[in-house]
This record gives sequence, structure tokens and C-alpha cells, in this order.
Amino acid sequence: MESANKERIILAVCGVAFAAVAIALAVLGNPKNMAICIACFIRDTAGSMQLHTAPPVQYFRPEIVGIIIGALLMAVGTKEFKASAGSSPFTRFVLGFCVMIGCLVFLGCPLRMVLRMSAGDLNAWVALIGFAAGIFTGVMFLKNGFSLGKANPTRSASEGFILPIVVAALFILSLTTTFFVASAEGPGSMHAPIAASLIGGLVFGALAQRARLCFAGGLRDTFLIRDASGLITVGILFVGMLIYNLVSGCFKIGFEEQPIAHADALWNILGMYVVGFGATLMGGCPLRQLVLAGQGSGDSAVSIIGLLVGAAFAHNFGLASSAQGTTPAGQAACVICIVVLFVIALLNMRRQSA
Repeated sequence: MESANKERIILAVCGVAFAAVAIALAVLGNPKNMAICIACFIRDTAGSMQLHTAPPVQYFRPEIVGIIIGALLMAVGTKEFKASAGSSPFTRFVLGFCVMIGCLVFLGCPLRMVLRMSAGDLNAWVALIGFAAGIFTGVMFLKNGFSLGKANPTRSASEGFILPIVVAALFILSLTTTFFVASAEGPGSMHAPIAASLIGGLVFGALAQRARLCFAGGLRDTFLIRDASGLITVGILFVGMLIYNLVSGCFKIGFEEQPIAHADALWNILGMYVVGFGATLMGGCPLRQLVLAGQGSGDSAVSIIGLLVGAAFAHNFGLASSAQGTTPAGQAACVICIVVLFVIALLNMRRQSA
């Protein structure tokens, strides 16, 4: 009991720290209700590398680099770093791709959903219905034998360091060359100073590794094993951001004219349904994939590549939503992703032993 209470205290402290980082980044220049959105920042980073050419969303986000490196440092320090791979890598790529499509139909990852909720955006509360339903669907498959197989230790521990090294190298190139582009207006032009963004990412990543923070995992465990402890940090993050929004005047309750959001309820629900379902099948939300990759998971690294390609695909082919609403192509892609997720879930069922 004492150990459980100690762990809850640690989770609560981490939740306060997550809120502090998000608030600091918002104050220093990141979009107010997108202070540290993983899907949005992966999309912006894809744009900076010109994997897509949507002018408003192009900027190499240091927070992504910081989260991966921060998780790596924490994992090494706590001796939890373990290079592993081999658990249905291409399936995980497809899952990452689908999750990003769902995120960009909704306009945000689960982390941004919570940030939007704390700012009074009722569209995010509506989307929560779809997110929870998607997780519940995934849990039903988990209970009935869904598995992507077991990841195995790689022949060399160096395998687990490749993604952190690559993102660090890209970050250095973004600072020292003109290969990367940046938005002159729009969300991509709104960012905290580089040093603050990197430090914020490092802190967020390190603590997310320690707290096992996963926005899908908290609800998954609640449904699956009746353990809601994973929601402690999420709840405190929400409360911290709510207080900040109320004090700073950024709180605006309603559906219409919310920043970088749309009020198409059906597609907010279905977009986050894809995110919840897909994240449950691949073992974690976009933030959790960054953290797992930082602590050595090659499978999560592949999922991140899926997220990156999904972001580029969404903007190159007009699937991403905007403040004006969803697109017909985005709606079709969302439905296709739901079908793909059910196919993946059914094809990866394992027979339960009698």
C-alpha cells in the first residue's frame, strides 16, 4: 500500500511538471491550445523537411527531439533502456499512419485534445467520446486475443540508439543549414525559443518515461484491468492548464471560433475513434511511441515513421482538416482507416487456450 501511494505521489508530481512545461511553452510562443501537441509537431517537422508543402505548418519542432532524447536519458539512468524490435513492424507503420490521419481529421493528438478541453473547446469534449469508444473497441480485441507478437532484444544495443541519433542529427542540420523551411505565418510560425523548446521537450520526455504517460493507455487500463492510476497525470495536466487558461484569459467555452479547430462533431468523433482504436492496437498514443522509441524500441521507431509519413500524406493529398472544417478526402480516409484497423485487429487475433 505504501509503495502504491508513493507511486501515485510521483505521478501527481509528474502531472504538475507536465502542466508547467505546457504552460511555459505556451507563454513563450507556442500556439496557446497546441502548446505541446505531438501530432501537430510531427506534422510541422514533416513540413520543415518538405515532405509536404503546406506553408502554414512547416517548422522543425525541437520538442520532438527533446522528448525522444529525454526519454532515452531517463531510461539509461534507470537501467530501463532495452533495444528491441520485430513485433509486426510494417503493421505498426500502418497503424501509425492511420493514427496520424485520425489526428489530422480532428486536428490534434490525445494530448492536444486535453489541452483544447482545458481551454473550453467543446469540440474536444465531443471528440473524447470517439477516443474512448476507439480505446474500448481496441480493448475488446485485446481481451479476445489480439497481439502483434513479442518484440525481441536486438543483436546489438546500438539498434536502440539509431532513432535518437538520427533526430539529433536532423535537429543540428535544421540549425546549421538552409535545407529546412519554416512557416512565415500560421501555426508553424508560432513557436517558443529553440532552447526553451528543446529543454521543455527533454523534461517532458524524461518524466513521461518515468510516469509511463500515455493518453490512450490510461483509459485502456481503466477498461481492461480497472486501474485508473494512469489517468492521474492526465487529470492534473488538465487542471493545471485549465487554471492557466482561466487566469490568462485564454479560456473560451463553446463550439465555434475555437483556435485551429473545427466544429464538425461527427468527424471529430470519428477522427479520434481512429486515434483511440489505433493507439490501443499499437500499444500507445503518439507521445508514448516517442518515449518507447527513446528507450530502445525499434517497433515504436517504425510507428513514428508511420506517423511522419501519415502527416505528409494528409497534407499532400488534402486529407487534413482546417478551421473551416473537414474535407471530403479526409472524411473518406477516416472511414478507410477504420476499416483498416478492424482488418488488422481481426487478422492478428490469437486463439485463446482452453
